[in-house]
Amino acid sequence: MATSTTGSTLLQPLSNAVRLPVDQVNFVVCQLFALLAAIWFRTYLHSSKTSPFIRHVVATLLGLYLALFCFGWYCFVFALGYLTVCQITRVYIFDYGQYSADFSGPMMIITQKITSLAFEIHDGMFRKNEDLTPSQRCLAVRRMPSLLEYLSYNCNFMGILAGPLCSYKDYITFIEGRSYQLQQSEANGKEDTKYEQTDPSPNIAVAQKLLICGLSLLFHMTITKTLPVEYNIDDDFRATASWPIRFFYLYVSLMAARPKYYFAWTLADAINNAAGFGFRGYDKNGVTRWDLISNLRIQQIELSTSFKMFLDNWNIQTALWLKRVCYERATFSPTIQTFILSAIWHGVYPGYYLTFLTGVLMTLAARAIRNNIRHYFVESPAVKLCYDVITWMATQLAISYTVVPFVLLSVKPSFTFYSSCYFCLHIASILVLLVLPLKRTQKGSKKHESVQPVWSKKLEEENLLRKNSYSTTNNSFSQKQEITCRYQALKQ
Repeated sequence: MATSTTGSTLLQPLSNAVRLPVDQVNFVVCQLFALLAAIWFRTYLHSSKTSPFIRHVVATLLGLYLALFCFGWYCFVFALGYLTVCQITRVYIFDYGQYSADFSGPMMIITQKITSLAFEIHDGMFRKNEDLTPSQRCLAVRRMPSLLEYLSYNCNFMGILAGPLCSYKDYITFIEGRSYQLQQSEANGKEDTKYEQTDPSPNIAVAQKLLICGLSLLFHMTITKTLPVEYNIDDDFRATASWPIRFFYLYVSLMAARPKYYFAWTLADAINNAAGFGFRGYDKNGVTRWDLISNLRIQQIELSTSFKMFLDNWNIQTALWLKRVCYERATFSPTIQTFILSAIWHGVYPGYYLTFLTGVLMTLAARAIRNNIRHYFVESPAVKLCYDVITWMATQLAISYTVVPFVLLSVKPSFTFYSSCYFCLHIASILVLLVLPLKRTQKGSKKHESVQPVWSKKLEEENLLRKNSYSTTNNSFSQKQEITCRYQALKQ
């Protein structure tokens, strides 16, 4: 299957055999190679057997090789400005309107890492400790990274192709072999060494995630192609189908579009886990948790009963990045600024901007509805069940309606879809915002929660608790102070 690519064409025969674009074949093969390399890395270059210097060098060189094989020379550039140039190049020179695993993918990940590290260094070296939020204080980097550490963080083979984003301190702690020095934190914040281990095995977690990858890939290869999103704007379908049928197809077609993301993100998570990265600690039963840098929670996504719940569990690390570098630091209209940054980061297709602008309306309207009416339906279990069913249906429909332009990409088909629906949810959202106030409860804590971003504070707090007692890297905190810091952040 012929397609343009900036990377290697060595696998073109395989591409022709499986009838997939060569850039997608390159991506999958390189990720599978990275999975094997991760197992080798954990087995033979374990921190107990070799120095952090060697681990940095090997992780960086393997990452650069995979990037060169997949994407060629386009992947070695800097931050958001050049990312936009890359996105424009991809759209108007290579494959307009086509999804391709091209050089913009690692650029998006590197942009997140560079900007995150910049703010973490700024917080650690140029701001007063008392001016930082609990999350900023715990993630702050208080020593300038060396060139090797910087390259290893940005270009390591575990995450250069598909991420996910991780904090610099977590990555360096993993490389230096201190990520397993964990202790269970009890409810009172005291240390409990009951579940302390030296090197918990990720094998079960990796196997489970590879099973999810296989099922997602099978679904994508067999079912997704029979439910194209483009059929929502087909003239005959719009003319003949009833409204219930149209809305039902809208839901199932967008649901069928998600498994390719499940495959890519879950495989990336499995690769990191196979290398020993991603250990978050133990639950109350002493079971290991390997979700430190997980990017999605499939069950919560498919069963979401609110716009917020969906976004809390979709592309989690990107949501945290947006929260840390934009929402928490914006001086006005943080929600709007964050959605705009998200659109710019994703690319230059007009459909992205239509989706995120629509998302602003949907988010604000959903927040207003929830804050004003939900408390009437939570007293009785039977009533709450009915409320959950209705809100699940409304959420899935609203999500599907919102992301259609994200899939269709161009202005004309996007407006064709919205006009065929008479912009119904846009109008409904505006009416909700005009009629219902963005109500804030009287209690201080709830008042604060009502203005949180759609990616919830709870999600951030859980990530602060990750690893519970990670030794602090490049930081004057001792291990005990780090535990206290993260436990206090959780209580807040």
